[in-house]
Amino acid sequence: FYLTPPQVNSILKANEYSFKVPEFDGKNVSSVLGFDSNQLPANAPIEDRRSAATCLQTRGMLLGVFDGHAGCACAQAVSERLFYYIAVSLLPHETLLEIENAVESGRALLPILQWHKHPNDYFSKEASKLYFNSLRTYWQELIDLNSGETTDVREALINAFKRLDNDISLEAQVGDPNSFLNYLVLRVAFSGATACVAHVDGVDLHIANTGDSRAMLGVQEEDGSWSAVNLSYDHNAQNEHEVERVKMEHPKSEEKSLVKQDRLLGLLMPFRAFGDVKFKWSIELQKRVIESGPDQLNDNEYTKFIPPNYHTPPYLTAEPEVIHHKLRPQDKFLVLATDGLWETMHRQDVARIVGEYLTGVHHQQPIAVGGYKVTLGQMHGLLTERRARISSVFEDQNAATHLIRHAVGNNEFGTVDHERLSKMLSLPEELARMYRDDITIIVVQFNSHVIGAY
Repeated sequence: FYLTPPQVNSILKANEYSFKVPEFDGKNVSSVLGFDSNQLPANAPIEDRRSAATCLQTRGMLLGVFDGHAGCACAQAVSERLFYYIAVSLLPHETLLEIENAVESGRALLPILQWHKHPNDYFSKEASKLYFNSLRTYWQELIDLNSGETTDVREALINAFKRLDNDISLEAQVGDPNSFLNYLVLRVAFSGATACVAHVDGVDLHIANTGDSRAMLGVQEEDGSWSAVNLSYDHNAQNEHEVERVKMEHPKSEEKSLVKQDRLLGLLMPFRAFGDVKFKWSIELQKRVIESGPDQLNDNEYTKFIPPNYHTPPYLTAEPEVIHHKLRPQDKFLVLATDGLWETMHRQDVARIVGEYLTGVHHQQPIAVGGYKVTLGQMHGLLTERRARISSVFEDQNAATHLIRHAVGNNEFGTVDHERLSKMLSLPEELARMYRDDITIIVVQFNSHVIGAY
């Protein structure tokens, strides 16, 4: 099918969301100006999720992208639960006590998070009570453990990730008398999800990453050009340290079978993830849970098999790698995105495209034709197109949408080709996944004046 430009736009803009941080007395006091986010599905239904929230009882903002595999159940659960675990991990002892006393006496709770959600980013109503009880058990333990010290953000992020993964595993082992919920907790545990989360508070930016989504900082150099700084490392076979880490955790006799064809045990691309209990539980536990579980679980191919060479579980962890960065005035924006973006674009191009979009200034790169034989006519066409691009105001009102347009529609000359965009967006569901992955992007814009004042 050939899509018209308005049709292309309506597909690209369907999931876009923007949030501007409110000003106080006409002044911005936050180091974050706001963010743009968007998603473009390739899977049906989409397996990616995104979340953004302001921490109300502590300072700071949380933003994250989650990439599900073997279904969307785990990514969905993590996208609605993880920020509560992080927020609770950051709370001072008195606030935890206040919250516990309120629940105890049936009073209204202090709100912990203010969510910034697109209507498509739903919460699973059926599981809310179960999720709340698990979270409450966690904060009760934090109250009992009270050491009187304030929690370090890095530690809070690591504890929250590990604890949520632990709860996902526990809920599936315990099961639920309600058959719908029982099936839900099992689906969450048996599917998996990677997570890349940012916590921004003043000039302190922490990135907690589990898996292969990425965080990248867009920096404006003195000459106005743009450069990219990586703030996360992919946890997969391309990361030598990660391969070493996995090998260190298992006996020498397993060295050859741990990573095969660039996958964990020959099956899983990310080396860290939530859920995926197939790679964490003992064989006995897997069999017990599946046999006592609902019939639908047995129909699921993914739950039936035991991974090959499965001798010393767990092979997989949800523990994140945390990177701390002190923001500087030249740090203009942060991009969080699932691997669907990074498979199609280099971080340097991402930095330039977003930077030019946010400032509205095109830095003229010399036209690169990369070894192609180009006729004068084609060169004239490229130059005309370039001029039109500069004179036209950017057609997107959202930086994430602008980036997706480039990720899907870029031709070999680095410009958006409408015909290519039309073809890629009109692929039928069963074909789309062969050409690209789900893409989820959050672009966070920083406030240089506030950061400079720190």
